[in-house]
Amino acid sequence: MDFQRLFLFLIFSFSLMMVWDGWQRYQHPQPVATEASQTVNAQKGATGHAQIIQSAKAAPAGKTIKVSTDLMTAEINTAGGDIQGLSFLKHPDRLDKNKSQALFEKGPGTHNYVAQTGLLGAGLPNHTTLFTSDQDSYQMGESADKLQVVLKAASPDGVKVTKTITFHKDSYVVDVTYQIENDGSQPLKTSAYYQFTRDDKEPAGLTKMVPTFTGVAVYTDKDKFQKVSFEDIAKGKVKYPAESNDGWIGMLQHYFVAAWIPEEHSKREFYTRKLEDGLYAAGVIMPFPTVLPGQKASLTVPFYAGPAESSLNAIAPGLGLTVDYGWLTVVATPIFSTLSFIHGLVGNWGVAIIILTLLIKILFFPLSAASYRSMAKMRMIAPKLERIKQQYANDREQLNRAMMDLYKTEKINPLGGCLPVVIQIPVFISLYWSILASVEMRYAPFFGWITDLSAPDPYYILPVLMGISMLMQSRLNPPPPDPMQAKIMKIMPVAFSVMFFFFPAGLVLYSIVNNGLSIAQQWYITRKLGVAGAGAKN
Repeated sequence: MDFQRLFLFLIFSFSLMMVWDGWQRYQHPQPVATEASQTVNAQKGATGHAQIIQSAKAAPAGKTIKVSTDLMTAEINTAGGDIQGLSFLKHPDRLDKNKSQALFEKGPGTHNYVAQTGLLGAGLPNHTTLFTSDQDSYQMGESADKLQVVLKAASPDGVKVTKTITFHKDSYVVDVTYQIENDGSQPLKTSAYYQFTRDDKEPAGLTKMVPTFTGVAVYTDKDKFQKVSFEDIAKGKVKYPAESNDGWIGMLQHYFVAAWIPEEHSKREFYTRKLEDGLYAAGVIMPFPTVLPGQKASLTVPFYAGPAESSLNAIAPGLGLTVDYGWLTVVATPIFSTLSFIHGLVGNWGVAIIILTLLIKILFFPLSAASYRSMAKMRMIAPKLERIKQQYANDREQLNRAMMDLYKTEKINPLGGCLPVVIQIPVFISLYWSILASVEMRYAPFFGWITDLSAPDPYYILPVLMGISMLMQSRLNPPPPDPMQAKIMKIMPVAFSVMFFFFPAGLVLYSIVNNGLSIAQQWYITRKLGVAGAGAKN
């Protein structure tokens, strides 16, 4: 049995398994079983205020207030003060480069994705209450560092409520502040809720072959980063802390995130809930300071809505984890940091990928060289192996013993060609996830027809080149003795090429460069050892 070829096949199979596993993990996260009491708390909030989390269509029609800043445009509805539109000026739309990428949307033919807030208590304004505004549009001035949209509502018993939405210059963080003025005769105790409501549709323009996650995320210092799928919310199979003194809750989609980020070391209650019309809510309830008669009190909870980047940890602990590098985050993070550094020097993400791949190959040169030397030696003894197989064709036990004796005589480790490659697999998978998850790759051009490294090659040239490189590399390896294995190895370049038709061009570029460098290295070592028939057809 040819152990080297068997393990090489297993390595390719492992790579395919990782891609498939990632796709399944993102598209269909595994449900987590919970006790009934946990589910009730998580969905309704420990204070039992689920009745206010209702479908957006229950709100009356209001007028739309348009807001423009240096980074985004927004639409605020006076009904509830909902932020029902939010677009990023520096990030083009996936389907139309001439349009800005929208996150919050509401209306016919669009996603239903809204940021809503409100107060809990009879007569207090919530996301169905009509507010008033002094202006219908706001424009952030060039010298201004912030822009405030002030909405006002009156409640019974002399309570006045002001909702202020503050946009900051050069920032994707938006503050939502409630101020209560109590002109009544009794102390006022209430809580405020801050939520996102969204349908379960994935963003337009995604490729099904590329694993992405669309759903809810919750982070606390104790339980860390947790994803919650819409499917699990609908089934009540969720598990996250309903109460905490830290953390945030938000909605994830490929490249972008929106998250409510209450002040640290303050009590909060997280909740998720399935609404009417195919909508889902994810939010946090915050206790409001007691407002005594004749006094005022306020509460501010910011939210971040923008590109998912590892630097977001500076805004809130764990927020950078919304850039999901998979189970190899500890390796992928420094790899992407290196890639970003190279991009800062060369100014082209495609060139940066090529240089980083070269650096990784240099780093692992000793391991790769050992692997290719082992393959070359296996090719050298191929005639002897063939004679042994013919001699002991009917005696499997004697065949294995004779092959082991030959390996021992020739001082060859049959696994020597595989183990060095296995060690490198985590690095290459980490690079795969780094390229896949990074918003910096959106519309990043490389050369010629490749104008977006995050999208598939429109002419499939790179996937075909990748398949050719795999075919060339397979011909440098010792021929597999098993006919079925030989057929599988011949089919794999074609299968990989077809699969890579749907992969982002940046990933395919990395694969081509990696294969090309491997071919050059393997050819050189094989020729140096003087192996007869190197490069011959299998």
